[in-house]
Amino acid sequence: MTEFTVWAPEAARVRLRLFGGTDHEMRAEAGGWWRVEVPDAGPGSDYAFLLDDDDFALPDPRSPWQPDGVHGPSRVYSHDAFAWTDGAWTGRQLPGSVLYELHVGTFTPEGTFESAIERLDHLVALGVDLIELLPVNAFNGEHNWGYDGVCWYAPHQPYGGPDGLKRLVDAAHGKGLGVILDVVYNHFGPSGAYAPLFAPYLSEQSNPWGRTVNLDGPHSDGVRRYIIDSVLMWLRDYHVDGLRLDAVHAMPDSRAVHLLEEMAVEVQALSTQLGRPLSLIAESDLNDPRLITPRDAGGYGLHAQWNDDAHHALHTLLTGERQGYYADFGSLEALTDVLTGAFFHAGTWSSFRQRHHGRPVDRQRTSGHRFVAYLQNHDQIGNRATGDRISASLSPSLLRVGATLLMTAPFTPMLFMGEEWAATTPWQFFTSHPEPELATAVATGRRREFASHGWPEGEVPDPQDRQTFVRSRLDWAELDKPEHREVLEFYRRLIALRKSRPDLSDPRLSAVSVQHGDQFLVMRRGNTLVVANLAARAQGISLPGVARQVLLATGEGVTVMRDRIQLPAETAAIVAL
Repeated sequence: MTEFTVWAPEAARVRLRLFGGTDHEMRAEAGGWWRVEVPDAGPGSDYAFLLDDDDFALPDPRSPWQPDGVHGPSRVYSHDAFAWTDGAWTGRQLPGSVLYELHVGTFTPEGTFESAIERLDHLVALGVDLIELLPVNAFNGEHNWGYDGVCWYAPHQPYGGPDGLKRLVDAAHGKGLGVILDVVYNHFGPSGAYAPLFAPYLSEQSNPWGRTVNLDGPHSDGVRRYIIDSVLMWLRDYHVDGLRLDAVHAMPDSRAVHLLEEMAVEVQALSTQLGRPLSLIAESDLNDPRLITPRDAGGYGLHAQWNDDAHHALHTLLTGERQGYYADFGSLEALTDVLTGAFFHAGTWSSFRQRHHGRPVDRQRTSGHRFVAYLQNHDQIGNRATGDRISASLSPSLLRVGATLLMTAPFTPMLFMGEEWAATTPWQFFTSHPEPELATAVATGRRREFASHGWPEGEVPDPQDRQTFVRSRLDWAELDKPEHREVLEFYRRLIALRKSRPDLSDPRLSAVSVQHGDQFLVMRRGNTLVVANLAARAQGISLPGVARQVLLATGEGVTVMRDRIQLPAETAAIVAL
């Protein structure tokens, strides 16, 4: 016996179609729900719905499995059938953790959940605590970044489907790694989005990726329930340890209780039930600490948010780039503001936006671990015209300086796959839309977007060209080369030091002090100093105390003379007082 339900509040008639069987009339119930029980349908049965008198079969908006793609029928799936082995798993909290962002389709040559399992030992040896998967819910086509998803309950079949994702999470937990899943609730992808045919899931507003989701209009109660039930499903049924919520600034909600707060309340209840920490991490362009302020202090109660200001301050200082939204960054003053206060734009003028932007963070009450910081991520690499990593333009010495500043800051650090060995493979924007018109529109739009930022159109790879996807795969053979092994060993030592030295994982923003001078910076973290010489020449730098020991240096030739340190060009050192 399987009970089939679907929310279609404006339909006059709904039928269930069982493939290989018959159609079944569904009965209307309160709240716009339709329901029918079918005795001879069970796990593995393919089904779809028909609205009103139309004979076009539509996949289930809450489909748990789309084995034949987003345009095909849904398949009944039993979450209880999977044999989990992670019963002893008690979770992984965000404070003190190191994150590692990866894309399943390009993390390995095979591009599957199963093949990713084979690389988990590498991540354990690196020292990361949580892997963050780019979106894995079903999208049209074989390969995609994942942000064109249309089935918010079904893992992408070419990756390995529902069981494949569960095996990856189960294996990660067995090795002590938590799993964060990137989810997109601000829009539906451009192909295969059938949910809006069932109910008013979309509003009349738009964001850069399409029409926004209806969070506050008529029937928005059902839409919000659709999103929150998806959130709870990933955390409960797939055992994931947290979610990264994509672009929450593109989710307008005028209701008294914002969807994000409602989500945080229900996730907290689930965490209590499961007995393990569950994290909600927002991506937001607002620089608004209200997202991560506890609910009892008037905030939304999310656990963390991505901090692009930290990336921009580091990237511009290291590379010298100043185009677009980098214009206000690039100084040691900007980096100092970020290291001590999380945001650079904190109610200050943004020349890129041509207005004031952001709000200050309360350094005394807001923990630095609530800000996820990174030197690279999928957006900051992939949204460059050629998808070039920072290692393609920085000297190896400056790259290590940047890594040191990231890993010793009071934030939750995150690496992007391959960063730990200075991978030479690019991370480019790729799609595989089967529809010719959509494919052409995406490729044309991509070229025009970058032309407006000064990149010649001819330099922008065609997202639809399979080679764009192939080029973006990690080349694990690079680890056999000495120059890449050396970078990997440095990252391992740096992460290990961060974890062994309480000063370096202390998330208190109020406990961080920074001094800077002519192309150098000294950050104090308790009785530990981080000293960085960004100049192309050696420098002697005064220290705020007597140095006892150099714990780690990015290069050779560092010398200490009581309260002064001599650093070679483009070198950083971590020093104990």
